[in-house]
Amino acid sequence: STLNNKCPRCHKGDVFVHKNPYSIGNMFNMHKNCSHCNLKYEKEFSFFYGAMYASYGLTAGWFIVWYFINSYFMHLELLTFAILITISIVLLSPVSVRLSRLLWLNLFNKYDKQYNQNKIKQPLS
Repeated sequence: STLNNKCPRCHKGDVFVHKNPYSIGNMFNMHKNCSHCNLKYEKEFSFFYGAMYASYGLTAGWFIVWYFINSYFMHLELLTFAILITISIVLLSPVSVRLSRLLWLNLFNKYDKQYNQNKIKQPLS
């Protein structure tokens, strides 16, 4: 569900309104509830501040991958490497923000096959 922008509970409804993370004006627009199982995405005010930790982990992981690629294969100079990693992190930041929110959401909501059946409307949770 994380990679497909789907609800963590039913894997049917979309989490983000627009599928394109590079749509600058709509990058952070999320549905309030799942259109299929009615799961409330933001459990409490500022729920997604915790996603910053996931974003930090994704960015650090990206840096580590680039560091090892550079150390063992490319052997770029420090300034060139710093510019390359900075540009790649800036270009991938919309994807990182979305992935971190989806990871954070999946951390607190588990898949339930009961909700993956026909369209079910449950009370707000």
